Amino acid sequence: MNRALSRRTLLAGSASLAVAPLARAFPEILIPGPVKPVVISSSNGNAFKNGGTETCVQRAFRLMTSGTDVLDSLIEGVNILELDPEEISVGYGGLPNADGVVQLDSCCMHGPRKWAGGVAALEGVRTPSRVAREVAKQTDHHLLVGKGAQEFAHNVGFTIEDDLNTVKSRRLWLEWKRRTDKDHYLDPNQRAIGGLEHALAMASEGLIDPLHVYGTINCNGINEKGEICGVTTTSGLAFKIPGRVGDSPILGAGLYVDQEVGAAGSTGRGEANLYGLCSFVIIEELRRGKHPKDAGMEALKRVAKNTVEKRLLSPSGHPNFGLQFYILDSKGRHAGVTLSGGAAYAVCDENGAHTEHCEGLF
Repeated sequence: MNRALSRRTLLAGSASLAVAPLARAFPEILIPGPVKPVVISSSNGNAFKNGGTETCVQRAFRLMTSGTDVLDSLIEGVNILELDPEEISVGYGGLPNADGVVQLDSCCMHGPRKWAGGVAALEGVRTPSRVAREVAKQTDHHLLVGKGAQEFAHNVGFTIEDDLNTVKSRRLWLEWKRRTDKDHYLDPNQRAIGGLEHALAMASEGLIDPLHVYGTINCNGINEKGEICGVTTTSGLAFKIPGRVGDSPILGAGLYVDQEVGAAGSTGRGEANLYGLCSFVIIEELRRGKHPKDAGMEALKRVAKNTVEKRLLSPSGHPNFGLQFYILDSKGRHAGVTLSGGAAYAVCDENGAHTEHCEGLF
Protein backbone atom coordinates (compact mmCIF):
# COMPACT_ATOMS: atom_id res chain seq x y z
CA MET A 1 0.00 0.00 0.00
CA ASN A 2 1.20 3.51 -0.87
CA ARG A 3 1.91 5.24 2.42
CA ALA A 4 1.16 8.73 1.01
CA LEU A 5 -2.17 7.63 -0.43
CA SER A 6 -3.11 6.02 2.82
CA ARG A 7 -2.32 9.20 4.69
CA ARG A 8 -4.47 11.30 2.32
CA THR A 9 -7.32 8.86 2.65
CA LEU A 10 -7.02 9.00 6.41
CA LEU A 11 -7.06 12.80 6.42
CA ALA A 12 -10.08 12.93 4.12
CA GLY A 13 -11.93 10.54 6.36
CA SER A 14 -11.06 12.57 9.43
CA ALA A 15 -12.27 15.75 7.73
CA SER A 16 -15.61 14.19 6.81
CA LEU A 17 -16.10 13.07 10.39
CA ALA A 18 -15.40 16.59 11.59
CA VAL A 19 -17.86 18.17 9.15
CA ALA A 20 -20.71 15.69 9.66
CA PRO A 21 -21.78 16.94 13.11
CA LEU A 22 -21.89 20.52 11.77
CA ALA A 23 -24.10 19.45 8.87
CA ARG A 24 -26.50 17.74 11.25
CA ALA A 25 -26.68 20.92 13.34
CA PHE A 26 -28.64 22.77 10.62
CA PRO A 27 -32.41 22.14 10.43
CA GLU A 28 -33.79 20.36 7.40
CA ILE A 29 -35.33 22.77 4.89
CA LEU A 30 -38.85 21.71 3.95
CA ILE A 31 -40.23 23.11 0.70
CA PRO A 32 -44.03 23.27 0.89
CA GLY A 33 -45.93 21.51 -1.84
CA PRO A 34 -48.60 23.14 -3.99
CA VAL A 35 -51.91 24.14 -2.40
CA LYS A 36 -55.10 22.48 -3.54
CA PRO A 37 -57.06 25.29 -5.20
CA VAL A 38 -60.46 26.19 -3.78
CA VAL A 39 -63.07 28.93 -4.06
CA ILE A 40 -65.55 29.66 -1.28
CA SER A 41 -68.42 32.11 -1.03
CA SER A 42 -71.69 32.85 0.70
CA SER A 43 -74.40 30.35 -0.23
CA ASN A 44 -75.81 32.48 -3.06
CA GLY A 45 -72.53 31.85 -4.87
CA ASN A 46 -73.79 28.37 -5.73
CA ALA A 47 -77.42 29.26 -6.37
CA PHE A 48 -77.68 31.79 -9.22
CA LYS A 49 -76.67 31.23 -12.85
CA ASN A 50 -78.33 34.20 -14.63
CA GLY A 51 -79.49 31.94 -17.43
CA GLY A 52 -76.09 30.33 -17.88
CA THR A 53 -74.63 26.98 -16.90
CA GLU A 54 -72.29 28.01 -14.09
CA THR A 55 -72.67 29.45 -10.62
CA CYS A 56 -70.27 32.00 -9.17
CA VAL A 57 -67.97 29.50 -7.49
CA GLN A 58 -67.95 27.22 -10.53
CA ARG A 59 -66.92 29.97 -12.92
CA ALA A 60 -64.33 31.39 -10.54
CA PHE A 61 -62.78 27.96 -9.94
CA ARG A 62 -62.72 27.08 -13.65
CA LEU A 63 -61.00 30.33 -14.60
CA MET A 64 -58.60 30.26 -11.67
CA THR A 65 -57.44 26.72 -12.36
CA SER A 66 -57.03 27.54 -16.05
CA GLY A 67 -54.42 30.17 -15.27
CA THR A 68 -56.53 33.34 -14.95
CA ASP A 69 -55.51 35.71 -12.18
CA VAL A 70 -57.27 34.76 -8.93
CA LEU A 71 -58.94 38.13 -8.36
CA ASP A 72 -60.07 38.39 -11.98
CA SER A 73 -61.57 34.90 -11.65
CA LEU A 74 -63.47 35.79 -8.49
CA ILE A 75 -64.84 38.99 -10.01
CA GLU A 76 -66.02 37.08 -13.09
CA GLY A 77 -67.79 34.79 -10.67
CA VAL A 78 -69.59 37.46 -8.65
CA ASN A 79 -70.55 39.23 -11.90
CA ILE A 80 -73.05 36.41 -12.42
CA LEU A 81 -74.96 37.59 -9.37
CA GLU A 82 -74.43 41.29 -9.98
CA LEU A 83 -76.04 40.96 -13.42
CA ASP A 84 -78.83 38.57 -12.40
CA PRO A 85 -82.11 40.50 -11.89
CA GLU A 86 -83.42 37.70 -9.68
CA GLU A 87 -80.61 38.19 -7.12
CA ILE A 88 -82.16 41.12 -5.25
CA SER A 89 -79.31 41.67 -2.80
CA VAL A 90 -76.51 42.28 -5.30
CA GLY A 91 -75.98 44.56 -8.30
CA TYR A 92 -78.66 45.10 -10.95
CA GLY A 93 -82.09 44.69 -9.41
CA GLY A 94 -80.73 44.84 -5.87
CA LEU A 95 -83.21 46.17 -3.35
CA PRO A 96 -83.01 49.98 -3.35
CA ASN A 97 -82.67 52.47 -0.53
CA ALA A 98 -85.61 54.19 1.15
CA ASP A 99 -85.91 56.63 -1.74
CA GLY A 100 -86.08 53.86 -4.32
CA VAL A 101 -82.51 54.31 -5.57
CA VAL A 102 -80.15 51.33 -5.97
CA GLN A 103 -76.82 52.16 -4.31
CA LEU A 104 -74.09 49.54 -4.53
CA ASP A 105 -70.96 48.79 -2.47
CA SER A 106 -67.98 46.57 -3.23
CA CYS A 107 -64.43 45.86 -2.16
CA CYS A 108 -61.67 43.64 -3.55
CA MET A 109 -58.18 42.71 -2.39
CA HIS A 110 -55.33 41.07 -4.30
CA GLY A 111 -53.03 39.22 -1.90
CA PRO A 112 -49.84 38.88 -3.96
CA ARG A 113 -49.97 42.41 -5.38
CA LYS A 114 -51.05 44.03 -2.09
CA TRP A 115 -53.84 45.80 -3.98
CA ALA A 116 -57.13 46.93 -2.50
CA GLY A 117 -59.99 48.93 -3.98
CA GLY A 118 -63.54 49.75 -3.05
CA VAL A 119 -66.61 51.78 -3.97
CA ALA A 120 -69.57 52.79 -1.83
CA ALA A 121 -73.00 54.27 -2.58
CA LEU A 122 -72.27 53.81 -6.28
CA GLU A 123 -75.25 54.42 -8.57
CA GLY A 124 -75.78 53.44 -12.18
CA VAL A 125 -73.18 50.66 -12.62
CA ARG A 126 -74.37 47.05 -12.51
CA THR A 127 -70.98 45.56 -11.61
CA PRO A 128 -69.45 47.53 -8.71
CA SER A 129 -66.86 44.78 -8.18
CA ARG A 130 -65.30 45.72 -11.52
CA VAL A 131 -65.18 49.38 -10.54
CA ALA A 132 -63.58 48.44 -7.21
CA ARG A 133 -60.87 46.56 -9.13
CA GLU A 134 -60.21 49.65 -11.26
CA VAL A 135 -59.86 51.75 -8.11
CA ALA A 136 -57.13 49.32 -7.02
CA LYS A 137 -55.48 49.28 -10.45
CA GLN A 138 -55.69 52.89 -11.51
CA THR A 139 -55.63 55.06 -8.39
CA ASP A 140 -53.60 55.56 -5.26
CA HIS A 141 -56.76 55.24 -3.18
CA HIS A 142 -58.65 52.40 -1.55
CA LEU A 143 -62.20 53.77 -1.51
CA LEU A 144 -64.27 56.08 -3.71
CA VAL A 145 -67.87 56.95 -2.81
CA GLY A 146 -71.07 58.38 -4.21
CA LYS A 147 -70.87 60.83 -7.09
CA GLY A 148 -67.08 60.65 -7.15
CA ALA A 149 -67.18 56.87 -7.53
CA GLN A 150 -69.68 57.21 -10.38
CA GLU A 151 -67.59 59.85 -12.16
CA PHE A 152 -64.50 57.67 -11.83
CA ALA A 153 -66.41 54.70 -13.27
CA HIS A 154 -67.51 56.83 -16.21
CA ASN A 155 -63.98 58.13 -16.75
CA VAL A 156 -62.52 54.63 -17.03
CA GLY A 157 -65.19 53.44 -19.45
CA PHE A 158 -68.16 52.06 -17.53
CA THR A 159 -71.69 52.68 -18.80
CA ILE A 160 -73.76 54.72 -16.36
CA GLU A 161 -77.47 53.85 -16.27
CA ASP A 162 -80.22 56.08 -14.94
CA ASP A 163 -81.88 53.38 -12.86
CA LEU A 164 -80.76 49.91 -11.76
CA ASN A 165 -84.20 48.89 -10.52
CA THR A 166 -86.02 46.02 -12.15
CA VAL A 167 -89.77 45.58 -12.17
CA LYS A 168 -89.35 43.20 -9.23
CA SER A 169 -87.14 45.42 -7.08
CA ARG A 170 -89.35 48.48 -7.68
CA ARG A 171 -92.49 46.49 -6.82
CA LEU A 172 -90.94 45.37 -3.54
CA TRP A 173 -89.81 48.92 -2.75
CA LEU A 174 -93.33 50.26 -3.36
CA GLU A 175 -94.74 47.59 -1.07
CA TRP A 176 -92.25 48.57 1.63
CA LYS A 177 -93.03 52.26 1.09
CA ARG A 178 -96.73 51.58 1.46
CA ARG A 179 -96.12 50.04 4.89
CA THR A 180 -93.95 52.80 6.28
CA ASP A 181 -94.60 56.34 7.41
CA LYS A 182 -92.52 58.67 5.30
CA ASP A 183 -92.92 61.48 7.84
CA HIS A 184 -91.00 59.79 10.66
CA TYR A 185 -87.63 60.54 9.06
CA LEU A 186 -87.13 63.19 11.77
CA ASP A 187 -86.64 60.39 14.29
CA PRO A 188 -83.70 58.46 12.78
CA ASN A 189 -83.71 55.83 15.52
CA GLN A 190 -87.36 55.03 15.06
CA ARG A 191 -86.99 55.04 11.31
CA ALA A 192 -84.13 52.58 11.47
CA ILE A 193 -86.14 50.28 13.72
CA GLY A 194 -89.47 50.67 11.98
CA GLY A 195 -88.08 50.32 8.47
CA LEU A 196 -86.19 47.19 9.34
CA GLU A 197 -89.23 45.71 11.06
CA HIS A 198 -91.29 46.19 7.90
CA ALA A 199 -88.55 44.63 5.75
CA LEU A 200 -88.36 41.64 8.11
CA ALA A 201 -92.14 41.36 8.06
CA MET A 202 -92.06 41.21 4.27
CA ALA A 203 -89.46 38.47 4.58
CA SER A 204 -91.66 36.50 6.96
CA GLU A 205 -94.51 36.77 4.45
CA GLY A 206 -92.33 35.30 1.73
CA LEU A 207 -92.02 38.50 -0.31
CA ILE A 208 -88.27 38.72 0.34
CA ASP A 209 -85.76 35.99 1.10
CA PRO A 210 -84.72 36.68 4.73
CA LEU A 211 -81.06 36.58 3.67
CA HIS A 212 -81.75 39.35 1.16
CA VAL A 213 -82.80 41.85 3.82
CA TYR A 214 -79.10 42.26 4.48
CA GLY A 215 -77.86 40.66 1.24
CA THR A 216 -74.32 40.50 -0.20
CA ILE A 217 -71.91 37.96 -1.67
CA ASN A 218 -68.37 37.41 -0.46
CA CYS A 219 -66.09 35.21 -2.55
CA ASN A 220 -62.50 34.17 -1.72
CA GLY A 221 -60.08 31.91 -3.56
CA ILE A 222 -56.62 30.40 -3.51
CA ASN A 223 -54.83 28.81 -6.48
CA GLU A 224 -52.23 26.04 -6.56
CA LYS A 225 -49.45 28.63 -6.21
CA GLY A 226 -50.97 29.77 -2.92
CA GLU A 227 -52.09 33.15 -4.30
CA ILE A 228 -55.05 34.45 -2.30
CA CYS A 229 -57.64 37.08 -3.26
CA GLY A 230 -61.15 38.12 -2.25
CA VAL A 231 -64.12 40.24 -3.30
CA THR A 232 -67.34 41.37 -1.62
CA THR A 233 -70.23 43.07 -3.41
CA THR A 234 -73.74 44.11 -2.33
CA SER A 235 -76.72 46.37 -2.75
CA GLY A 236 -76.64 46.80 1.01
CA LEU A 237 -79.35 46.74 3.62
CA ALA A 238 -82.78 46.64 2.01
CA PHE A 239 -84.52 50.03 2.00
CA LYS A 240 -81.66 51.66 3.91
CA ILE A 241 -81.44 55.37 4.64
CA PRO A 242 -79.91 56.95 1.50
CA GLY A 243 -76.15 57.17 1.80
CA ARG A 244 -75.88 54.38 4.34
CA VAL A 245 -72.72 52.33 3.80
CA GLY A 246 -72.28 48.99 5.51
CA ASP A 247 -69.28 46.75 6.01
CA SER A 248 -68.92 45.36 2.48
CA PRO A 249 -66.59 48.01 0.95
CA ILE A 250 -64.55 48.59 4.11
CA LEU A 251 -61.12 46.95 4.43
CA GLY A 252 -60.99 44.83 7.57
CA ALA A 253 -64.76 44.56 7.83
CA GLY A 254 -66.52 43.23 4.73
CA LEU A 255 -63.25 41.80 3.45
CA TYR A 256 -59.63 41.37 4.44
CA VAL A 257 -56.87 39.48 2.64
CA ASP A 258 -53.30 38.82 3.75
CA GLN A 259 -51.27 36.82 1.27
CA GLU A 260 -49.25 35.17 4.04
CA VAL A 261 -52.28 34.23 6.12
CA GLY A 262 -55.62 34.01 4.32
CA ALA A 263 -58.87 35.78 3.44
CA ALA A 264 -62.07 36.51 5.32
CA GLY A 265 -65.31 38.18 4.28
CA SER A 266 -68.84 38.57 5.54
CA THR A 267 -72.55 38.85 4.92
CA GLY A 268 -75.26 39.99 7.32
CA ARG A 269 -75.64 42.99 9.60
CA GLY A 270 -72.85 45.31 8.53
CA GLU A 271 -73.03 47.61 11.52
CA ALA A 272 -72.21 44.76 13.89
CA ASN A 273 -69.24 43.77 11.77
CA LEU A 274 -67.99 47.34 11.36
CA TYR A 275 -67.92 47.90 15.10
CA GLY A 276 -65.36 45.13 15.55
CA LEU A 277 -63.61 45.11 12.14
CA CYS A 278 -64.14 41.38 12.31
CA SER A 279 -62.50 40.28 9.07
CA PHE A 280 -59.25 41.85 10.25
CA VAL A 281 -59.68 40.15 13.63
CA ILE A 282 -60.15 36.81 11.89
CA ILE A 283 -56.97 37.23 9.86
CA GLU A 284 -55.01 38.05 12.99
CA GLU A 285 -56.40 34.93 14.69
CA LEU A 286 -55.30 32.88 11.67
CA ARG A 287 -51.87 34.47 11.99
CA ARG A 288 -51.70 33.11 15.54
CA GLY A 289 -52.26 29.61 14.19
CA LYS A 290 -55.99 29.11 14.65
CA HIS A 291 -58.09 27.01 12.29
CA PRO A 292 -60.48 29.09 10.11
CA LYS A 293 -63.50 27.91 12.09
CA ASP A 294 -61.96 28.85 15.44
CA ALA A 295 -60.79 32.22 14.10
CA GLY A 296 -64.31 32.95 12.91
CA MET A 297 -65.82 31.95 16.23
CA GLU A 298 -63.54 34.40 18.02
CA ALA A 299 -64.93 37.24 15.90
CA LEU A 300 -68.53 36.14 16.51
CA LYS A 301 -67.91 36.05 20.26
CA ARG A 302 -66.74 39.66 20.11
CA VAL A 303 -69.85 40.64 18.17
CA ALA A 304 -72.07 38.96 20.74
CA LYS A 305 -70.24 40.65 23.61
CA ASN A 306 -70.58 44.07 21.98
CA THR A 307 -74.29 43.69 21.25
CA VAL A 308 -75.98 45.28 24.25
CA GLU A 309 -78.95 47.29 22.92
CA LYS A 310 -82.26 45.61 23.71
CA ARG A 311 -83.61 46.16 20.20
CA LEU A 312 -80.75 43.98 18.89
CA LEU A 313 -81.22 41.13 21.37
CA SER A 314 -83.54 38.14 21.34
CA PRO A 315 -85.44 37.05 24.48
CA SER A 316 -82.57 34.65 25.18
CA GLY A 317 -80.11 37.55 25.23
CA HIS A 318 -78.36 36.62 21.98
CA PRO A 319 -78.06 38.91 18.93
CA ASN A 320 -81.29 38.79 16.95
CA PHE A 321 -79.67 39.46 13.57
CA GLY A 322 -77.72 37.40 11.08
CA LEU A 323 -73.96 37.64 10.55
CA GLN A 324 -71.77 35.17 8.69
CA PHE A 325 -68.04 34.93 7.93
CA TYR A 326 -66.39 32.94 5.16
CA ILE A 327 -62.76 32.13 5.89
CA LEU A 328 -59.93 30.65 3.84
CA ASP A 329 -56.37 30.21 5.06
CA SER A 330 -53.06 29.94 3.20
CA LYS A 331 -53.15 26.14 3.47
CA GLY A 332 -56.45 25.96 1.63
CA ARG A 333 -58.47 25.16 4.75
CA HIS A 334 -61.83 26.92 4.94
CA ALA A 335 -64.89 27.41 7.11
CA GLY A 336 -68.17 29.26 7.32
CA VAL A 337 -69.42 30.52 10.68
CA THR A 338 -72.65 32.22 11.72
CA LEU A 339 -74.16 33.69 14.84
CA SER A 340 -77.22 31.49 15.17
CA GLY A 341 -76.97 28.53 12.81
CA GLY A 342 -79.01 27.60 9.77
CA ALA A 343 -76.67 29.25 7.26
CA ALA A 344 -74.52 27.58 4.63
CA TYR A 345 -71.65 28.50 2.36
CA ALA A 346 -70.60 27.51 -1.14
CA VAL A 347 -67.40 25.66 -2.03
CA CYS A 348 -65.85 24.65 -5.35
CA ASP A 349 -62.76 22.46 -5.45
CA GLU A 350 -61.43 19.52 -7.44
CA ASN A 351 -64.61 17.63 -6.50
CA GLY A 352 -66.91 20.26 -7.97
CA ALA A 353 -69.31 22.76 -6.43
CA HIS A 354 -71.24 22.00 -3.27
CA THR A 355 -72.67 23.67 -0.19
CA GLU A 356 -71.38 23.18 3.32
CA HIS A 357 -72.84 23.94 6.74
CA CYS A 358 -71.86 27.10 8.59
CA GLU A 359 -70.93 26.45 12.21
CA GLY A 360 -73.20 28.41 14.57
CA LEU A 361 -72.04 30.21 17.68
CA PHE A 362 -75.46 29.79 19.30
